[in-house]
Formats: sequence, C-alpha cells, structure tokens
Amino acid sequence: MRVLITGANGQVGQFLVDKLCKRSDVELFAMDRMQLDISNRAVVRDAFERIKPQVVINAAAYTAVDKAESEIDLCFAVNEIGSLNLAQASEQHQSLLLHISTDYVFDGTKSGAYIESDIAKPTSIYGRSKHAGEEAIKTNCSWFVILRTAWVFSEHGSNFVKTMLRLAQSKPELGIVADQFGGPTYAGDIADTLIKMMDKLLVNRALTGIYHYSGYPHVSWYDFAGRIFASAMQKQVLMQSPKLRPIETKDYPTSAVRPANSRLDCEAIATRFDISPSDWQLALEKIEDYR
Repeated sequence: MRVLITGANGQVGQFLVDKLCKRSDVELFAMDRMQLDISNRAVVRDAFERIKPQVVINAAAYTAVDKAESEIDLCFAVNEIGSLNLAQASEQHQSLLLHISTDYVFDGTKSGAYIESDIAKPTSIYGRSKHAGEEAIKTNCSWFVILRTAWVFSEHGSNFVKTMLRLAQSKPELGIVADQFGGPTYAGDIADTLIKMMDKLLVNRALTGIYHYSGYPHVSWYDFAGRIFASAMQKQVLMQSPKLRPIETKDYPTSAVRPANSRLDCEAIATRFDISPSDWQLALEKIEDYR
C-alpha cells in the first residue's frame, strides 16, 4: 500500500512517519513543504503521477493563527488551495484522502460541545482558510475523512506545553486565559486515530465524512497550564512552579479572534470507528520529553 504523507515534519506528521514506517504493508512517501508544496497544483499533480498513492494523509497546514491575519494569501494558498489540489488529485487517482482540520471553523459561542453538523462560522483568517479547505475537499473528493481536532501538543514543534515549560524558567508568575475551553489533544494520538481510520476506510468507503477528535476532559487554558506544571514538578522537570493567575481573553489581546468554546463532541468517531478521546493527562506523564 503506497501512502503519501504531506507536512511530514509537523507535530502530527512526525508521528505518522514513525508509526507507518514500521508497517510491512506500507510503502511510505513522507514529504515536507520543501519536497512537496501542496499549494502548487503542478507539483501536486507530478507527485501523484510519480507515486500513485493509494492513501494520502494531509498533515500540511499554515497554522500561525495570528500571523495569518496579515499573511492572508499565504494562509489560503496552503489551507484552501493546497486542500483543493490534493482533493482533485486524490479523486483523479482514486486515492483515499485523510485531512486534518480544526475547532477554529466554529465561532465558539455554542454552550455545549460542537457536533460535526453544526454550522461553521469561523472568526479568524486561519479558521476561514481551514473551513474553505474542508469545502474544497467535500466538493472535489468522494473518498475522504476530515478530522477536526483542537489544542494540539507534543514533544515536537511549538505548542502550549513547550511554551509553558519555557516560560517557567524565567517567569515566577504567569497570567493564563481562563475563559476559553477545549480539549487538549496529543499529536501522537491524532496520528494513531488517522491510521485506524485509514485501515477502516480502505474496506468501508461508507465511513467517508467529517469527524471530531480531541482530548478529554475539557478544560480551560488556565486549568491545562496547572496540570502541565503539576506533571513537571512530579517528574522533577521543574524545581519550582510559577504562580498562575487566571485572566480573561480581553486581558490578553491577540490579532486573531479565538473561539471561547472549542469543545468537540467525539461521539461519532467513537460509534463508527471505536476510537476514544485523546487522554491528554496520560500524555503529560512523559513531560520530561517536552523540554
């Protein structure tokens, strides 16, 4: 089975490569942006002609949420046009396409957890570009999964966990947003989920569609930070934890508007794929690897 991974050097991409390269039934083609610019239609077309993938996992994305407000064209080039190019090529080659999306497609005003059929109302350029990418896939590809996730963290790249550990080295007190809520999601669990979905979709195309997958229990950023530092102290990654002060979103202005509610309902993926939410607390037990 020939599997093409885009964005292979990202948080999820690195785990996908590590896991799939160990499978004897997979011939893996893992590419970063320098090797495969998904925003370039000709480059994507040539890669598909050369590789002839049976499965494509798109882990490539523009994810600089605040910079996207000023880098609009670049953001849409990757997140919308890149998704369109992959969708059209996948359809032409009858490839299964698995694509990672985000909670930012919602405006965050719902009181409960978002289900897959809730209306997308993105409030940021990043969110709009990711929603546009979803629409491009739905319109141009008949065999796909769009996996919406949230608050991704891992040992790789830049993320909230690594930022907290870095700030703890020099800041005795930290103000952390306490009025935004979501489910922290370990990137390794996202990779496992995509692989499980791939295996089932290869034998049952009827499972095509949009699914939500994130961590549980749902917490605020303030609560998440508290758990990060508790784990770091327990594992002696930190000798002293900074004092945490809860603040409101308005006290920490950013260029992009972030959803106050990023809770994703994961019942559909549990029912159709037997996949449970990411156990982010378990993932933090390896916190010594996040430094």
